[in-house]
Amino acid sequence: MKLRIRSRRGGFTLIELLIVIAIIGLIASMIIPNMLQSMTKAKQKRAMADERLVGTAFMAWLSDEASAAAAGAPTFSIGQYEQKSLSSVRDLLVPQYIQVIPVFDGFGSSYEYRFTTDSGADQVMAIRSFGVGGEADGETYTVGSFTPTNFERDIIWADGFFVSWPGGLGS
Repeated sequence: MKLRIRSRRGGFTLIELLIVIAIIGLIASMIIPNMLQSMTKAKQKRAMADERLVGTAFMAWLSDEASAAAAGAPTFSIGQYEQKSLSSVRDLLVPQYIQVIPVFDGFGSSYEYRFTTDSGADQVMAIRSFGVGGEADGETYTVGSFTPTNFERDIIWADGFFVSWPGGLGS
């Protein structure tokens, strides 16, 4: 009579499977928060790119039709600009200076477009994105950067430069 010897090559033990699941859980808990933050940071960058694009088109229109904008001050009040509808921005810039005016920022909120076509005005244009919260920080801003992970802050491009924007070169 022959004896049968069982082979243990069949599969994984319960302990081995639990260890693998625990390792995958640890890796996921480290990666997911960073991924979510990176996605929100990408939305900030999209808002900045949209604002720079429309602002550059407006500055091109301004140099063709009116006069150059004044340099910025250490504080900035968006209330100095007249709020305009999207159609008035389109009428001014499309198609000569830009093909499409962005309606929504990366967070799904509408951009706020403000400008004046008065050639004697010191302030001529501002574009504001309200960030994750979708609400304004206020009407007056200290010119300069803010913490890149503070996604609630407004991003504002005015008169040829960013007044309020995330972080510095490393962001």
